[in-house]
Amino acid sequence: MKLKGTDRTGLLDYLCQQLNTFFPDGAVVRPELDRHLDEGLARVGRCINGVRVWQQDSFDYLHSTQYTLFLYYLSNTIWRADGDLRVCAKLFYLNKTLNGIDMFYEIEMPEVFFIGHSVGIVLAKATYGEFLVLYQNSTVGKNHGVAPVLGEGVILYPNTAIIGRCHVGAGSIISQGVSVINTDLPGGTCVYQGAEGRLVMKPPKHDILSDFFRL
Repeated sequence: MKLKGTDRTGLLDYLCQQLNTFFPDGAVVRPELDRHLDEGLARVGRCINGVRVWQQDSFDYLHSTQYTLFLYYLSNTIWRADGDLRVCAKLFYLNKTLNGIDMFYEIEMPEVFFIGHSVGIVLAKATYGEFLVLYQNSTVGKNHGVAPVLGEGVILYPNTAIIGRCHVGAGSIISQGVSVINTDLPGGTCVYQGAEGRLVMKPPKHDILSDFFRL
């Protein structure tokens, strides 16, 4: 995969300098990052190649969404390998600081998903299907310790929420401002807020998911 504006060493230098600037505790992070960098890049590369609007086999550290994904994949890769949890925490915190997203390194996000704007996104340790789409201020959260289950191809437009005991069927499209709380959705529908807060479901007019991904 091509790294725009840098090479592997340059990217590693850049990331180390960011972490040492934001977290000046004197801890050495470079060896741990170096061990897992290639796998983190491979994972973000697979995600980039699945997104229709992005150039394939090309990662730009100055593309804020791609960098958001990279920081998550790298932190999750280190965690999966039973690596240094303090480095995982720093990567998570860096992502939160730079991009305004709360996406913990222990969450198993899809291999391919898309973030429109990262600011205000909060994600619980829920179940996420492939080809997830997230926009600003979208939330997936627990209720009394119970987390939602999201099927494949779920889209959360801005200011949406899926909370609690929800099974959200594949192809559910949550319209702007809609909250789904302790409610199952059958999938394959656009979900709107109706009268008295009731959820209204209508079939989409076209294959919206294909606008985002190379399916």
